[in-house]
Amino acid sequence: MERFWTEHYPANVPAHVDIDQYGSLIDLLEESFSKYANNKAYVLMDKAITYGDLDRMSRAVGAYLQSLGLQKGDRIAIMMPNVLQYPVVLAGIVRAGFIAVNVNPLYTPRELEHQLNDSGAKAIFIIENFAETLDKVLANTPVEHVFVTGVGDLLGFAKGMLTNFVVRKVRKAVPPYRLPGHKRLSHVLAQGKSKKMEKPVVTADDVAVLQYTGGTTGVSKGATLLHRTVTANLLSSEAWMQPGLNRRPIEGQLTFICALPLYHVFAFITCSLLSMRTGGVNILIPNPRDMDATIKEIGKYKFHVFPGVNTLFNGLTNHPEFAKLDFDQLRIANGGGMAVQEAVAKKWLEITGCPICEGYGLSETSSGITCNPTDTDTYSGTIGLPMPNVDIKILDDDGNEVPRGQPGEIAIRGPQVMAGYWQRPDATEEVMTPDGFFKSGDVGIMDDRGYTKIVDRKKDMILVSGFNVYPNEIEAVAVGCDGVDEAACVGVPDKSSGEAVMLFLTRTNPDLTEKDVRDYCAQELTGYKKPKHIRFVDEMPKTNVGKILRRELRDAAVKEMSA
Repeated sequence: MERFWTEHYPANVPAHVDIDQYGSLIDLLEESFSKYANNKAYVLMDKAITYGDLDRMSRAVGAYLQSLGLQKGDRIAIMMPNVLQYPVVLAGIVRAGFIAVNVNPLYTPRELEHQLNDSGAKAIFIIENFAETLDKVLANTPVEHVFVTGVGDLLGFAKGMLTNFVVRKVRKAVPPYRLPGHKRLSHVLAQGKSKKMEKPVVTADDVAVLQYTGGTTGVSKGATLLHRTVTANLLSSEAWMQPGLNRRPIEGQLTFICALPLYHVFAFITCSLLSMRTGGVNILIPNPRDMDATIKEIGKYKFHVFPGVNTLFNGLTNHPEFAKLDFDQLRIANGGGMAVQEAVAKKWLEITGCPICEGYGLSETSSGITCNPTDTDTYSGTIGLPMPNVDIKILDDDGNEVPRGQPGEIAIRGPQVMAGYWQRPDATEEVMTPDGFFKSGDVGIMDDRGYTKIVDRKKDMILVSGFNVYPNEIEAVAVGCDGVDEAACVGVPDKSSGEAVMLFLTRTNPDLTEKDVRDYCAQELTGYKKPKHIRFVDEMPKTNVGKILRRELRDAAVKEMSA
């Protein structure tokens, strides 16, 4: 199909990137390990590991796993927050020919049991803080090998001992667990370094990662990401970021702030793997919700790339200490995961001098497949242009392409798109078109330049007296009201109009009233879009990435109204 949007690419960004230059993700990673051996790769609590360290330790992990008799293609789960052990284990799994399964450490026992069974994981590496969860379901899963680690295990002897003591004894953040037969990661590293890791025969079409969808819309499914799929996204993302990095000279090593969880596809690609591809260093933030600690930590560094979500950007810009940081070296702030609101983008730009460059991607597309140019200084209110190698169509309910400027479902094709849902051919068939496009479930409008604006998820659309209402629009208006912090809009049953708009708000001004919000919305929204119900809440329910869970709000609202 015609990629007319490439005419609007920044200078020197190619329309096509050669993804066949690497036989697998292993080749790409090992090239970086060799090329940048003496460079810092990851930093946590001032402790750094280099690419050489990462090479040696991941090789030991891979060799140990192979010595257990595990076979190429076996699934190995990783259930960790942002700690130094994560990239070591990830690289070891992939280099040894196994399939990495990213697992949310905050999963409930039910969610964890489902994912381990669905993936058929033979082994799991888990941070001890959440070992209790695994203990409750291990017997019901196919897991044969369990490896446990503590937060401080790679921080060096003294700091590691102190950190683990504080976590276990002072904060009491490690509930008791048994996990009969488990081994410590320290045992894996010690034993593995004396073993030889056999380099597996892996091709670009072998599976590298199972990236599970959030599961908020039904049963969580594993997006099957091939070595080719992940490599394609990395090379495309690398090409797209260059104009932003080249605006002004960069001092020191390319530095990424990793305040998003590494097990989530956004940080997994845009922080972890993209940083390794470019020889950069990741500053790991284990708990970004602790704004005081986060700001103190990032204040130690001159950083260049800062991926985040709207809630993170909003929280930082509203913290009095954030504006005191040095942003001289900040070149790219990636926004994704949810819509970046204009008010937040404006405040971020005022404070940092660096615009938020909003993009779009899903687990099924191995993260970003559209993005605004990284060398722009303007807020577009869109998710940008399709990135290199990506095709996008906007489809109606019958699968036909709609005219430009008309809303429809965003459909994506390219090497970045998953091979399908793991062992779920029926579910895969539901989301793939005959010509190979993945139907995202997001409603968007593409303009004549190729910029796409998301108006909402198909299922989140509210039908008020036959008129379509898109929650993103209502939320974007509401946060412009003085005193409003965050907004979430849902549809609730209504006798007269079928559905009505309900608006949930958190506020920075405790004196803000329902009337204030209604008066403000009346100025900005036509009649059928105005919120009929307004609820002030202390806190929004969110995923670990910071995305507001509208479904939880909707369920609570419907229950309240039916009581």
